[in-house]
Amino acid sequence: MAGNKSLRSAEKAKVDEFYTQLSDIEKEMRYYRKHFKDKVVFCNCDDPFESNFFKYFVLNFNRLGLKKLIATCYDSSPIANTQLSLFDITGTEEDKQNKAYKAVITKVYDKSGDGGIDMFDVAELFKSGENELTELTGDGDFRSAECLALLDESDVVVTNPPFSLFREYVSILLERHKYFVIIGSQNAITYQEIFPLLMDNKIWLGYGNGDMSFRVPDYFEPRETRFWIDENGQKWRSMGNIAWFTNLDIKKRHEELILVKKYNSEDYPTYDNYNAINVDKTSDIPCDYAGNMGVPITFLDKYSPDQFEIIGISGDLAKPIMIEGKKKSGRFYIGTKRLYDRIVIRNKHPEASKGEN
Repeated sequence: MAGNKSLRSAEKAKVDEFYTQLSDIEKEMRYYRKHFKDKVVFCNCDDPFESNFFKYFVLNFNRLGLKKLIATCYDSSPIANTQLSLFDITGTEEDKQNKAYKAVITKVYDKSGDGGIDMFDVAELFKSGENELTELTGDGDFRSAECLALLDESDVVVTNPPFSLFREYVSILLERHKYFVIIGSQNAITYQEIFPLLMDNKIWLGYGNGDMSFRVPDYFEPRETRFWIDENGQKWRSMGNIAWFTNLDIKKRHEELILVKKYNSEDYPTYDNYNAINVDKTSDIPCDYAGNMGVPITFLDKYSPDQFEIIGISGDLAKPIMIEGKKKSGRFYIGTKRLYDRIVIRNKHPEASKGEN
């Protein structure tokens, strides 16, 4: 059983191999800079040889004022280890790819004396023993005892966790009271384990949400859309539904939407199976409506708890309804039209109570 579980975990990990671009990490991390000072940052799904998360934090170690940086990875990372020779790891390429490593950084400086800091300096600091690069005893799974122990000594977790394990990953972070900035699918918003956390303001969305491109392993099969191979033969996948999830307080959470539309019953019909009006676009939210409103899940990208209260999601609130002789549930309806998932909200400070129902 244990062997089969490990095999299934390895296969699932391969499906989840999406490597984040450094530029996307840099764009997002600039909003959290104050949260990293004097903190232990843990990248617990990040091959230190390949991860751009590790690269970002190690090269910005002093600028961010980090206390310590830790990175661990699963032992079967299939991305070609182009930086292994830099780190002076011995053994065959197959052996290197089947080992889990732990990198612990406590100091970064110009070891080579060339006037700047780069990954060669990082490698030299490992070789001199001033920083630690060692094999883990286990497989590097973020749920393993040794990785959980490292999690317990960290302050902030920043990474791109396996999409297929997103629910479990978030649960572990919250159980251990950790701050985090992580990447996930926007579809996670609707998960029964995740949406209540968003509704209760225990987690929220970061800044760079929407389309994002990821480097993927050679074994990924070509697709008709959102897939390409660059001039170096590297495969890429883009995904239009990516979101950053965090529980660090950021300025964006307190920036209220400027609402200009006024309520009228023609433009904002009421659902047939729930007492709320329908709003097709976040920009169309009426400024003067005090009742419940159903908005697209993309509203969360603009959500400020200072301005709105989240009531629930259509999957939980929609009452069963008969449509053309068939019982329907789980979505809001207007006539025979079945709408996409909606988040139900209420404006805490409407300009007027006009239209409340």
